[in-house]
Amino acid sequence: MRYMYSPWHGCHKVSEACKNCYVFSFDKKRGIDSEIVKKNSDFNLIIKKDRQGNFKVPDGVEVAVCLTSDFFVSEADAWRDEAWQMIKSRPNVKFVIFTKRYNRIKECLPHDWGKAYDHVAINLTAENQKRIDERLPVFIELPIKTKGILVSPCLEKVDMEKYLKTGKIDYVYASGENYDGARELDYDWVKDLSEQCKRTNTSFSFYDTGSNFVKDGKRYFIPHSKGKVQAKKAGLDYVGRFKN
Repeated sequence: MRYMYSPWHGCHKVSEACKNCYVFSFDKKRGIDSEIVKKNSDFNLIIKKDRQGNFKVPDGVEVAVCLTSDFFVSEADAWRDEAWQMIKSRPNVKFVIFTKRYNRIKECLPHDWGKAYDHVAINLTAENQKRIDERLPVFIELPIKTKGILVSPCLEKVDMEKYLKTGKIDYVYASGENYDGARELDYDWVKDLSEQCKRTNTSFSFYDTGSNFVKDGKRYFIPHSKGKVQAKKAGLDYVGRFKN
């Protein structure tokens, strides 16, 4: 079971993937300024206990970190060390951190990180060839035990095989874009990426078609609730050397 942990909320758009950011869209409807980064009231969720003394986030689960912000956004510098220490205190929980800020990761790692916290994975978003070639050379050399790449939303056909051949990327996820103004995802782009992963024995998951999906020249408008199901039906997933 996957839990979500959002120690802070708010972000800034930094690249093409951010154009139709769902956080900005949802916040706008609620009258919230997404550019303001604020510490959340549930900042210490992962160490909270119920009346029986049990952790509200139990051992043995996976926790997605910062889905409404970026863990390495600069405004959170004052709070991040405390968040890291709470994460460190829960070694039986797998934490998955998502970021586009590849150039801030190294300076924002905790002082006792060493070679890595074993129970922390960091997933980097790289949505097109420009961002793959910009971000991956730096990211693959960082001291992180488990590294994932999210081509999400996938905005074009990409070639990342030379990075996959290093063996320093554990898995790749790909998805389309949802909600208002969704840009298209072409099946052939995802199939090609799946084949790159197979050739390099890198685990791959096509986890969402998005709502504007093209296959064999035909466009499909897929409801958000159906995107994950349709992606799995494509049969492009591959289990490589990394088994999550």
